[in-house]
Amino acid sequence: MSAPTWFVTGAGSGLGLALAEHVLASGDRVVLAARGEHGLEDLLARYPETALPVVLDVTDPAQRRDAVGRATAWAGGIDVLVNNAGIDFLGAIEEQTEADSRAQLEVNFFAPLELTRLVLPGMRARRTGTIVNVSSMDGVASLPGNALYSASKFALEGLTEALWQELAPTGVRAFVVQPGSFRTGIEHRTHVSGERIADYDTTTGQFLRLVSGVPPEAFPGDPERAAAAIAANVRADEPRRWLVLGSDALRRVSARVDAYRAELDAQRVTAGATDFPGSGPAVL
Repeated sequence: MSAPTWFVTGAGSGLGLALAEHVLASGDRVVLAARGEHGLEDLLARYPETALPVVLDVTDPAQRRDAVGRATAWAGGIDVLVNNAGIDFLGAIEEQTEADSRAQLEVNFFAPLELTRLVLPGMRARRTGTIVNVSSMDGVASLPGNALYSASKFALEGLTEALWQELAPTGVRAFVVQPGSFRTGIEHRTHVSGERIADYDTTTGQFLRLVSGVPPEAFPGDPERAAAAIAANVRADEPRRWLVLGSDALRRVSARVDAYRAELDAQRVTAGATDFPGSGPAVL
């Protein structure tokens, strides 16, 4: 049996690069999808037979089709798709520009959606495969100043949850990764959108000041350990559907779940009181 082939977007830096290196070191093949080969030179030199670079702007439909086609021709099929590429614009909802807002959804949601559609026919035909969608702790718990990024990741969470249910009869699997703050150089790829509005200074403004003042050394997450955890979940007989990575992610997600549970418990009477009198059990 040949080694599995991974297709990793955003492979030129950060978590994508760490995951690609981990998988290549284990003997698997990796399609390194990035906007260019900068940052990939070392991997390509060390793994000339098992690493394939493809130039990919994930928002470009033609480039998506070409990249998946090249990967399929090279390896015979894609076994693991990792939708890792992402961008983040900060700012209050009212402050952010429409162009930046749409760009976040294009990169963080629509690109993973379309890449998933491109690889699924082959996976279904082989009755095996895994879709890995990299979300964030911000895809569960939103913060002021990061609304559009969170919205894109919330959408990715909903997509993935439906996807693994749809794929259940096919042998293809899907799960979502919820990383916290990892030392991936994300601070250099995060941008502020729009002009500041004074009324948001104590909410969004405070968040922006906090983010700009945190050195990368303060981030608790180790990308190499995250890569190992993702690879282990892909290879597991029964993978976690929500893979929470990082102590800060566990704390944020746990607090969000606890707050939501408290709200549900407080609204049991109100929720039931809005049904038609005498209605039967819910269908869904």
